[in-house]
Amino acid sequence: MSRAITSQEAEALALRALAFLASEPERIEPFLAATGIGPGTLRSAAQEPGFLLAVVDHLCASESLLLEFAANLALDPEVIAQARELLAGPPDAYDP
Repeated sequence: MSRAITSQEAEALALRALAFLASEPERIEPFLAATGIGPGTLRSAAQEPGFLLAVVDHLCASESLLLEFAANLALDPEVIAQARELLAGPPDAYDP
């Protein structure tokens, strides 16, 4: 079982995921199309709240992409799921 990661580690992992996506046009183009972000504004968008979560969500939406990224870093895919949870923040409390 892997150890729990910190919020800072989750952010660093998401930035590595962005670099992974950006390293190949066939990886980054679907992400850009899904988010509506252009290549020229990618760097500034990375500073926006929620952007890193969108990067990790994009990875998690494709099992093959997720497994390729995890294998490249020799990570258990569960670590990426932990990063996603940390980046998403606590769930909104349901108040009936």
